[in-house]
Amino acid sequence: MQIFYAPVVNGEICVLDKSESKHCIRVLRMKRGTEVQFVDGKGNFYNGFISDPDPVKCEIEITSVIHNFEKRNYRLHIAISPLKNHDRFEWFVEKSVEIGIDIITPLICCKTEKPGIKVERVENIIISAMKQSIKAEKTRFNKPAPFDDFINLDHRGVLLIAHCRDTIDRIKINDVYSKGEDAVIMIGPEGDFSDEEIEKASRKGFRQIHLGESRLRTETAGIAACHSVYFINQ
Repeated sequence: MQIFYAPVVNGEICVLDKSESKHCIRVLRMKRGTEVQFVDGKGNFYNGFISDPDPVKCEIEITSVIHNFEKRNYRLHIAISPLKNHDRFEWFVEKSVEIGIDIITPLICCKTEKPGIKVERVENIIISAMKQSIKAEKTRFNKPAPFDDFINLDHRGVLLIAHCRDTIDRIKINDVYSKGEDAVIMIGPEGDFSDEEIEKASRKGFRQIHLGESRLRTETAGIAACHSVYFINQ
């Protein structure tokens, strides 16, 4: 199933942007009258047909819409440190969106080595992964947040910090998180969180967890956390 993305819908007509129009008409060679499906990133899934096959501004006439398409009964927010290797961070973004995640915040920790983020590229990855996995709600990608600022925000749900310090008592994610709950999970940089950061987070109500016996890379830990929450909710 080919899904398109159109964030702006006016009445019974939708006009795809230049990139989506080109893909639809030039690449896929769709014609007038071809049935299509698209999402708006706000939770709505649309059915329609091409009424004007313009490769710059393809027009779609809407025939039906499903509101709150496959909406989950929980919200997941993962705050994760950027990585020196942009490809690995982008891999986390892509796969977490495919699994199901609502908010991603790049978390700037004291050991974060390369905080730069290619925001436009990440946004395109999010949109592509949303369409690939047939999701109607677009994952929100926040601006990078310094660690201290992030833990002082008014978060909703179960607060968790995953780290590798085996000298500190940690619990499994399913010992503290239950089906249907919102969750905020912090994942540290390649050198892990500092002891001071772990202590600060604990004082703000973040429970300390581990993600298994193996020492995971940052991006793998992010995926493991995302999938753990997804699995518990099945």
